Amino acid sequence: MDFVADQLFDGRRFRVLTVVDNYSRKCLAIHPGQSIKGEDVVQVMENLKSIIDTTPDRIQVDNGSEFISKALDKWAYDNKVTLDFSRPGKPTDNAYIESFNGSFRDECSNVNWFLSLEDAIDKIEAWRREYNEYRPHSSLEYKTPEEVHNNEVNDGRFSTFQWSEIQ
Repeated sequence: MDFVADQLFDGRRFRVLTVVDNYSRKCLAIHPGQSIKGEDVVQVMENLKSIIDTTPDRIQVDNGSEFISKALDKWAYDNKVTLDFSRPGKPTDNAYIESFNGSFRDECSNVNWFLSLEDAIDKIEAWRREYNEYRPHSSLEYKTPEEVHNNEVNDGRFSTFQWSEIQ
């Protein structure tokens, strides 16, 4: 998980929480918001948990205030999730999300004019679907993240995001 900063057409800033499975490169969630706190990160993870019906064993994060919050720490403890913090100032510790964020900036954030937060939510979600479902990736042998994710689930393999069945 990581954050990307952006702004609306009128200069108002917002941030985008990105959640990516390192194995399949599937973007599991993109959450834009004016002010995102640890509680918002927990809500995104709870939404994913309800959709996927699993929780991750481990999540790579940086040392941002949202990730070191009591709310996320409690959620991780309650769900038996290890928060794997990168070393301060070392974004290469979480290279997959940094690469994803670069693609997001180049292909969505830098080419769209966001008129409102709602407009940003719609455009960003459309890009996320296209990224996951229609765009083949050379690192995935020219398969889409959705194809790799579905094959992984059908083959019973585990991703490096390490989702476990809820018990």
